[in-house]
Amino acid sequence: MGAALRRIQLGSALSAFGLGFTVPYLYVYVAQVRDLGAGTAGVVLAVFAMAALAVLPFTGRVIDRRGPLPVLVVASAVASLGAVALGLSSNVTASVLSAAVLGAGTAVMQPALATMLVWCSSTATRTRAFAMQFFLQNLGLGVGGLVGGQIVDTNRPETFTLLFLIEAVMFVVLGVIAVTVRLPRTASVPGVRPTDGSKAPGGLRALLSHRAMVQLCVLGFVLFFACYGQFESGLAAYGTEAAGIQPSTLGIALAANTAVIVVAQFVVLRLVERRRRSRVIASVGLIWAFAWIVAGYAGLGHGSQTMATAAMISTYALFGLGESMLSPTVAPLVADLAPESMVGQYNSAFALCKQLALAVGPAVGGPMGATLHGPYIVTFVLFSLGITVLALRLGRRLTPVQDQPSIATTPSRVVAVSLPDAEPVPAAR
Repeated sequence: MGAALRRIQLGSALSAFGLGFTVPYLYVYVAQVRDLGAGTAGVVLAVFAMAALAVLPFTGRVIDRRGPLPVLVVASAVASLGAVALGLSSNVTASVLSAAVLGAGTAVMQPALATMLVWCSSTATRTRAFAMQFFLQNLGLGVGGLVGGQIVDTNRPETFTLLFLIEAVMFVVLGVIAVTVRLPRTASVPGVRPTDGSKAPGGLRALLSHRAMVQLCVLGFVLFFACYGQFESGLAAYGTEAAGIQPSTLGIALAANTAVIVVAQFVVLRLVERRRRSRVIASVGLIWAFAWIVAGYAGLGHGSQTMATAAMISTYALFGLGESMLSPTVAPLVADLAPESMVGQYNSAFALCKQLALAVGPAVGGPMGATLHGPYIVTFVLFSLGITVLALRLGRRLTPVQDQPSIATTPSRVVAVSLPDAEPVPAAR
């Protein structure tokens, strides 16, 4: 990696480290430590997620007009302010408003960081750049959660305030690192930065007319709905209610998920980077379908409690294996589909689909996982198989190099010129 890319990855990892300090304990902090009740805690978590839906539709245009660097710096400052405010909040209004500010700031960071990775990488290095970011972010979240767990004490609110202050400092550090990054004068995708002060062309209509990108957004929604949207809601409720596992075991299962990602990421990368992206994503659907079947055995198989516990932990581990296969395929594909001047808008649109899935997933999966055990498993087995179908259909709309960048014989910084009103056509080299 070049110096700019290394700094971006470092800042991304540190911000994830900061988030890891607070995200696992946000519900407990609001409901128990501040004694605002479970209802308020649910509202705070919902506002944290929904704030992203309010800002992401506008983020992409700003990134393409002003560049990702100033957007990232502002987002870091906003997130830092939200973290400090939430750590000091002691009433309902302050907690909800602080969560909205924190959620908006952290949401804008995602497409800004993704666009910076695109600018500082080439077609040949982009897959590994996004895989490295995913690896470091998961490592940061895991380590942050582990360290934060050693600090918190529900009888001492000041320990939680300390966590939020540490998180705020990490966001400030991200902003400082971003300021020191020297982005290349010309981005790896030529023309993504207007040089004459004009507005970047494009918009929602152009994006919606790009069929491959629309299909990828639908696929992304299903991916996040069937996996991340269930981790702390439906799957957790199913594990405790149907499988009868202890709540503490969920922590072990999440640790197993992170461990698989950290251990397997670069082994998996070697296996998938020379294969078609669409088929790699399709295989993730099959792996996750099997994971849901294993979860079904845990809750409906009438085995011993030990076997049920092992099956639930294995379910989370299998999800981690699929995640490690997605990180070097989906995010780089978004960048490679984007027309030259719409990289930020494409990244923001995909982040918006992800956030929608994370908002809808718990609302649908939570009640089903707690009460409708059989239908819950069947539903998400079908969703996982749907991932396979959608991925194979998407593969038909991709150019050969977009689907498998390794086949390019001559290194090129542009995979393809993707015209929103037509099928992608290979760019001239």
